[in-house]
Amino acid sequence: MKKFLKIIGVILAIFVAYCAIAMLFFDSKCHNEQSIVINAPKEKVWQNANSLKAFNNWNPWMKYDPNVVVTYKGTSGEVGDSYHWKGNDDVGEGEQTVTSIVPMEKISSDMHFIKPMEDDATSDLIFASEGAGTKVTWSLDYEVETVFKPLKPVMTWEMNKSFSEGLGKLKALSEK
Repeated sequence: MKKFLKIIGVILAIFVAYCAIAMLFFDSKCHNEQSIVINAPKEKVWQNANSLKAFNNWNPWMKYDPNVVVTYKGTSGEVGDSYHWKGNDDVGEGEQTVTSIVPMEKISSDMHFIKPMEDDATSDLIFASEGAGTKVTWSLDYEVETVFKPLKPVMTWEMNKSFSEGLGKLKALSEK
C-alpha cells in the first residue's frame, strides 16, 4: 500500500509541477492553423465558403447539436455578414461576424463566445491556387486565462481535430 501511495504522490507532484510551469511560462496567446488542398478551382471552393451560411454547411461544430438555433444578420457574403447560435452545452452560444473580405483570397471574422464562458477569437480562411486545385488555410487566434494554460495542448489537439473534420467536409463538398 505504501508503494501505491508513493506512486500516486509522484504522479500528483508531476501534475502540480506541470500546471505551475504551464501557468508561469506558457504564452496566453493561442494560434491554431490547418491547411488542405482541394482538387477544385478556387471559384468553386470560394462558393462553398464565402458566406457564413455557406460555412455552416461544413462547420464541424454544428453536428454537436442538431437543434441548434441559428439566426443570420447582414448581407450574406459581405462584410457584416453574421450569425448568432444558441445550442446545447456542447455547442454553447455565441456570434460570428465577417470583418474583412478579399474576394477569392481571404475571409476574416470575429467570434464572440457567450456560453459556456465569455471569450473572443478571430478566424481567417485563406484561399490560394495550388496547381489545378486550391489550398485552403483555416486559422483561429484567441487567448486563454492563466488557469487554463495547462490545457493548451488538449485545446490544440481538439481544435486540430475539428479543423481537419471541417476542411475535409469542405473538400468533399467542393470536389463534387
